[in-house]
Amino acid sequence: MKRTGVLKAILLISIIGVLFSGFLTFGELGSGKTATCSLSGSGCSAIFGLPTCFYGLVMYLIVLVLAIVGLRSKN
Repeated sequence: MKRTGVLKAILLISIIGVLFSGFLTFGELGSGKTATCSLSGSGCSAIFGLPTCFYGLVMYLIVLVLAIVGLRSKN
């Protein structure tokens, strides 16, 4: 598989990850309702006062930006 094909696949996966973790983060922080992040239905755990799905959102955004930068570079 060529470099651009791999970067496009990473871009697609990161977009899906941003949407999913963004939905869960909005459910935890934005609406005041508890979104379920686990199979047990107990809700998201919190680290440093923020739900864990927020950290997933940040990481997927970083991967998204890096994939875009990789696709735009000429080398």
